Amino acid sequence: MAEFQINRLGHQGDGIADGPLFAPLTLPGETVSGEVDGTQLRDIRVVTPSDDRVKPPCRHFKACGGCGLQHASDTFVADWKVDVVRHALAAQGIVTEFRPIETSPVAARRRASISARRTKKGAMAGFHQRASDVIVEIPDCQVLHPDLKPALDVAKQLAVIGASRKGELSVTATLAPEGLDISVAGGKPLDGPFQSQLAQEAQKMGLARLTWDDEVIATCFPPWQPMGKAKVTPPPGAFLQATAHGEEALLRAALEIVGDASKVVDLFAGCGTFSLPLAEKAEVHAVEGIRSMMKALDQGWRQAQGLKRVTTETRDLFRNPILAQDLRYDAVVIDPPRAGAEAQCIELAKSKVPTIAFVSCNPVTFARDAATLIRGDYKLHWVQVVDQFRWSPHIEMVGKFTRV
Repeated sequence: MAEFQINRLGHQGDGIADGPLFAPLTLPGETVSGEVDGTQLRDIRVVTPSDDRVKPPCRHFKACGGCGLQHASDTFVADWKVDVVRHALAAQGIVTEFRPIETSPVAARRRASISARRTKKGAMAGFHQRASDVIVEIPDCQVLHPDLKPALDVAKQLAVIGASRKGELSVTATLAPEGLDISVAGGKPLDGPFQSQLAQEAQKMGLARLTWDDEVIATCFPPWQPMGKAKVTPPPGAFLQATAHGEEALLRAALEIVGDASKVVDLFAGCGTFSLPLAEKAEVHAVEGIRSMMKALDQGWRQAQGLKRVTTETRDLFRNPILAQDLRYDAVVIDPPRAGAEAQCIELAKSKVPTIAFVSCNPVTFARDAATLIRGDYKLHWVQVVDQFRWSPHIEMVGKFTRV
């Protein structure tokens, strides 16, 4: 086999050699051998390891595709994630201060997408192998919160009664204070007897809620989530930050940026991760494209004590951004999905809003949107990187913008 020098890591966490050739589970500075298959290296053997290479903490690492960076030291991963954001901004000609990264602890994930399949002897549940549809069981997963691990057995039981022999269940499991909130896709179609069977299983397993292909089967306990002083029951499968630590880090940065603002708009508000804590000091207008999320946020606000006024608006901010002249607020919090908020940022750049807290999960679209704001006479003061998807290439960040 030929030998290759790994020069850097790509955005997906794979090592990259000249070519470019992508080599998973390698690190910059390593010499590896392998066979070239298109743009990939196969049958890789590390000839000269990096000083940053460590023994993976999880025994499932080699087979499971859930984590991609356990072979790298924590310091290396932290520095690399900050550099990914820094380089994305530099590509747009932006230089700014970076605060120390916030990294969620081991075994902190409160939400996971589990794959489950029937077998001849029962069922299996876990994550997929890398670049494969083969399921790997993960009883000793180092990422999942201990209270979320029972969802693996729940997924198996649901596969036994609700998956075809050739089909695969996608089970979204969320840890709520009252128990597991389970949402299933890809299972058998519902009919009366099957729905009744599922409801009985939900009670036996002590689930907070069970949803099957977007239909709520049983709510045994309210699957609420704490959002500041409020308790919010998200719609089934709704977005939730991956770890409580990560949510707290993002929220802490956003609250610092907003400061003493008395009137705030929260764009892409979800179920109220930022809106409801903000409402402890400010009046908030929450905007989100999914009506059920706005309804959950509104109900959470109405049932909470000691919050200022929160109004909600269901609006597609991609197709129908709030115009600059209507952005009459002291501060904006914006947390778009991976695609970013190009159309809305064009309007923000023309607005007179003094302060923007920009939360993002994609360094490339964050940098693009930051450049739009800067062209509109905003300044990016600092960026806080948050690593709540430990050992994966995913990155979160918050940036502070003020009008010059």
